[in-house]
Amino acid sequence: MRRFLKPLSVVTTFVMTVILIGGALVTKTGSGLGCGRSWPFCNGQIIPDVITPELIIEMSHRICTLIGGFLVLTLAISSWKYLGNKKESRFLALVSVIFILVQAGLGAGAVLWGQNDFIMALHFGVSLISFSAVFLLTLLIFEIDMKWRTDKLLITTQIKRHTISLLIYMYLVIYTGALVRHTEATLACLNFPFAGNGAEMPTTLPEWVQIGHRVAAVILFFWIMTLMIRFWRKQHEMTVLRWGWTVAFMLICLQAISGVLNVVTKVNLYITLSHSLFITITFGIVCYLTMIVIRKK
Repeated sequence: MRRFLKPLSVVTTFVMTVILIGGALVTKTGSGLGCGRSWPFCNGQIIPDVITPELIIEMSHRICTLIGGFLVLTLAISSWKYLGNKKESRFLALVSVIFILVQAGLGAGAVLWGQNDFIMALHFGVSLISFSAVFLLTLLIFEIDMKWRTDKLLITTQIKRHTISLLIYMYLVIYTGALVRHTEATLACLNFPFAGNGAEMPTTLPEWVQIGHRVAAVILFFWIMTLMIRFWRKQHEMTVLRWGWTVAFMLICLQAISGVLNVVTKVNLYITLSHSLFITITFGIVCYLTMIVIRKK
């Protein structure tokens, strides 16, 4: 295998992470129209006359997406050529390219024609799939020289169903989190665990979105914890899954803490970006763990 694949995959994964966090930054700073209703240039100009912070944030995000697109395409073609012996590689290569194109299309459509909050929340989900495909391609490349082994794992049908169900549910929870951000519902409920604001139950759409996300996130937290405990009780052959779910649980703990701090600090920008980063990495790890159990017969 060509030596350039490893550094290429690492750089591409890093850029995809920056794109995801950059999208959250664009939303939180209200920079979505920093370049006006113009795409791909700002206000129809290659070099805008008036430079604003919102324009810099939006244009930087577009440039990162463009760079990420070229990197993803290069990684996909290289993986298709040099990782042909791994059955997942070609599927992941296609997914990474298709979803980064969809991601760019949704972003462009939001600028040119505008989108409702539910469609814009899907934008983060599409970006997450593209990132995860690149992340899994990177792990496949490094698996060749890895010290841990997955070929001797004993995976039951129940474990497969449990893991796949969690991955699907986790994606839905992430969507509700993106919906919280796009509907500006982060501060809709200032108390825990109920809505507060003089009522124990939600009364408005933002409150329902916020409470719905909280309930879904709590279920996800205990679900991941259950899987972690389950694999710690297994035999030595389960080491990869055991430590994988342990890392996932540690990250979901950080995710929960950052979510609470987001409300307590009245939406601190750095905490908000950390919140997005934690769930992005967690989802990528869960995708890898799912790939491991699916590939076992």
